[in-house]
Amino acid sequence: MREYLDLIKLVMDNGVRKPSRTGVDTISYFGAFYRVNLADGFPLLTTKKVNYPAVLRELLWYLSGEEHIRNLRQHTKIWDAWADERGELETAYGRYWRRFPHPVQKSHAPVHETGIRQAEVQEIDQIRYVINEIKRNPNSRRLVVSAWEPGNAETSRLPPCHYSFVFQVLDGRLNCHLSQRSGDIALGIPFNLACYATLTQMIAQECGLKLGWFGHTIVDAHIYVADPGTPMAPYDHLAGLKEQLTRPPRPLPKLHIARKPFDDLKFEDFSVEGYDPHPPIGFKVAV
Repeated sequence: MREYLDLIKLVMDNGVRKPSRTGVDTISYFGAFYRVNLADGFPLLTTKKVNYPAVLRELLWYLSGEEHIRNLRQHTKIWDAWADERGELETAYGRYWRRFPHPVQKSHAPVHETGIRQAEVQEIDQIRYVINEIKRNPNSRRLVVSAWEPGNAETSRLPPCHYSFVFQVLDGRLNCHLSQRSGDIALGIPFNLACYATLTQMIAQECGLKLGWFGHTIVDAHIYVADPGTPMAPYDHLAGLKEQLTRPPRPLPKLHIARKPFDDLKFEDFSVEGYDPHPPIGFKVAV
């Protein structure tokens, strides 16, 4: 996919080297943006093989609203490094997608000693709101889902990276824009792209819409880099990304989703047709 290769080159050519929380340096670029037309095919990278079953398992776990990884761990270990010993995950995206805490002040609620009336917490299903609102008012400009909760962000080991996304219906097509505070170009971005493209297709199908554009803004777009012969050398991603730049993109595959209600969709209801990628490239995760 040419848009992804252009993103790699943008960061490589214009980024600045700086330290990171992980102990591995990055080449960092501010404010990267790209967009892909989902009508042209499912944007699963072809310049390397992407583990789409893991992408789909992660997405369905988000949509379950769970805040622990016990069920996800049966299929993929991608969140193990950030969960506690009980399998609980502070930054469980689905917890906020499906059960965002909303404080509501009730007239009968007790008053705190500061004089402020205490609030009761209600849980908001943002995904269901978006689907219902698209069906009711497709011209709405309020089709927003947020995974950023400030209290959680202060204490979490890894606050949400892809923290907010917005849908737009235009000319019978569903567009999606994702905002991401931090994006690992080699490992994270291919997963994020496939994840949100899948979600957009799920919602478009549920609402009787065609596929439009996926736009993606990455505030800190970065490539992990380490000098040869140093302890961090195995975490260097430059060589693998340079290899991808030499590989010509192949035709995009198609994603097929069973015609079932949104919340009834299971792993077995998804299939990818015509995926013919170049061989995998191994990248080590900097935790």
